[in-house]
Amino acid sequence: MDYKASIKDYCISIGLEVVGFSKCRVYNELTSYLEKRRDGHAQNEFEEKDIDRRINPLLYMEDGKTIVSIAFPYFHGTECNSESKAFFSKYTLGIDYHRALPEYLKKICAHIENLGGKAEYFVDSNALPERYIAYQGGIGFIGKNNMLITKKYGSYVFLGEIITNLEMEADSPMTTGCGSCSHCIAACPTDSLRKKNPNVCLSYTTQKKELCDECLGLLGGRLFGCDTCQDACPYNSAIEGSPLECFKPYSFMRDVDLEKLILMNNDEFKEKYKKTASGWRGKGILQRNALINLFISNPSAKSIIKEEALPSPKLRDIYNRLLSVFKL
Repeated sequence: MDYKASIKDYCISIGLEVVGFSKCRVYNELTSYLEKRRDGHAQNEFEEKDIDRRINPLLYMEDGKTIVSIAFPYFHGTECNSESKAFFSKYTLGIDYHRALPEYLKKICAHIENLGGKAEYFVDSNALPERYIAYQGGIGFIGKNNMLITKKYGSYVFLGEIITNLEMEADSPMTTGCGSCSHCIAACPTDSLRKKNPNVCLSYTTQKKELCDECLGLLGGRLFGCDTCQDACPYNSAIEGSPLECFKPYSFMRDVDLEKLILMNNDEFKEKYKKTASGWRGKGILQRNALINLFISNPSAKSIIKEEALPSPKLRDIYNRLLSVFKL
């Protein structure tokens, strides 16, 4: 039985063309890098502190032999077009990938089980280095912007992994790379890429619970996430759109009404934003970022939104800090 061909064919039959296979092994070559990040206090709140859990997939399946990496393209050839110039990152415009990917991965696992194997799937549900694993499986290379870049869909892909006890031939890593290109590094608004410091990346900043006064003036329209380095990448200039209908953007994510977003109630949040990838940090984060961007984009923000209309003490605190930072 050619397990690899069968799994590839099945993935293609459900709309997933970019699939790679790598050996399930301990990634000892990453240890020194991760230790350096840990010892330099460069880890952020979202990172697993136990390095062994980050490099050892056998902790997740003791008899694992192969990791299947799958790229899920999400770009539908649409841009944010809000008159407010505030925007959500492209990966958040449709349904939350945490909801969509498991439905595909469960089907692939069932197919592997029908072949006689065991299978466990992961979508941000483990600490393993999914971009590095995908690179090892030959579905893309890791660019200078630290994103996995595929030939067909550029870097606009989500990643899912399946560990199985079926042994299959590994694919070779992709050799194509960035060469001398440094468009993403030059475009990065906080110099995060040049400094090799993801903790000043604006995508991370939009998701942090607490922001310093300096950060309040940096968002520049970003409501959740930051696409600047991806937009600057030449590999993303002529990519194909996603065939996956589930990732089509919601209209309310493309045409953002900042005032409505700031004043939305819990029911509105649950109905709309909670089903997107931007909703996982909660309503307060989105409202805070919307309020900040209203002040950035409109010098008359104080007359548009009154402090007493804000729905929470935290927003009222941000409001007063903004008055001070922007000297209004």
